[in-house]
Amino acid sequence: MNSGTQRRRGRITSSRDGESKRRLHDGDQLKIALVSTPFLAVPPHNYGGTELIIHELAEGLREAGHEVVLFATGDSKTSGELRSLYETPQWPPNQLVDLNHASWAIEQIAREDFDVVHVHSAVAIALGRMMDVPLVYTLHHPPVEEFSEFYQDFPEVHYVAISQRQKELETELPCSTVIHHGLDASRFEYADHAEDYVCFVGRFSEVKGPHTAIDAAQLAGVPIRVGGEVHWPDQEFARRELDKRLKLPHVTELGCIDITKKVPLLRNARALLMPITWEEPFGLIIIEAMLSGCPVISFACGSAPELIEQGVTGYLVKDLHEMAEVIRPGGVLDGFDRKKCREVARRRFGRDRLIADHLRVYHAAIKDRKSARKAHASV
Repeated sequence: MNSGTQRRRGRITSSRDGESKRRLHDGDQLKIALVSTPFLAVPPHNYGGTELIIHELAEGLREAGHEVVLFATGDSKTSGELRSLYETPQWPPNQLVDLNHASWAIEQIAREDFDVVHVHSAVAIALGRMMDVPLVYTLHHPPVEEFSEFYQDFPEVHYVAISQRQKELETELPCSTVIHHGLDASRFEYADHAEDYVCFVGRFSEVKGPHTAIDAAQLAGVPIRVGGEVHWPDQEFARRELDKRLKLPHVTELGCIDITKKVPLLRNARALLMPITWEEPFGLIIIEAMLSGCPVISFACGSAPELIEQGVTGYLVKDLHEMAEVIRPGGVLDGFDRKKCREVARRRFGRDRLIADHLRVYHAAIKDRKSARKAHASV
């Protein structure tokens, strides 16, 4: 291993001093292993949707009375038990680092009495053969042919799709369930009346449409605040389409923003613009805006049609000009009910619903594994 790679083998931390590593189960209490990636902390400091959802799961499951062991980077934060191989996030993503992290976690899990293991890396699925514990895996990515073929070799795994659209585009999986993401709504604020600006928050890539959002705001005659950054594959797009646009007088560039800046931005924004042109599996910023009472104006791509309730939590539009028309002063947004938007979002995309849905999958995975053991024993 490269000498510059920081790691600490077997590091374990707990939120409570003197707590036994293994508590006896009480009723429906489960001992759950959550295996994150080694690429970002849980929760992430800025960018990182997968790691944010793992954080919501860890904290929500703990609040529901379950024992949670989180396998993540050493700078992660959890109210449960944290175990880490790598001291700090290993960025950019690397398959060998992922394999090292996942195999280390699975080795520990196999030696203990876990009820269920929830992994977030495809590598961990194959490693699951080394343990006799029910395995749940969340598909955080759009369909990729080599991954879809790989999943066919593991029919016993319970797969979680994050949107119905993602599931429709994926190969048929024997045990698959759609669970929309959910967030702790208390982290977000809302205001009855918005300020005059709209916003865009996301990666500066062509399929995300930051250039289209800037153009829509200009057509509508409203200012726009733009949060995000360019990742290396999108540098040519940024030079071609964004550099000049970001310098326009109606644009305020915010850079990459964390939750402390995102909360007031969404709370006071007239709308969040999502001119996406790809099959985005989910898009956490959509529900972050809704939980702030901020309507989402999006093209009808990916999961947007199933997440946005027309006229209630946002609007689906067909093109740049229709987006500009919706956000124009004096238009439909002037009478938008931001409080109702937030209430609907809390019900559909709150953390309690996220936890309840996952517990149903966990119990189904446990039941199926018990049935498989009985069938094998009777042969």
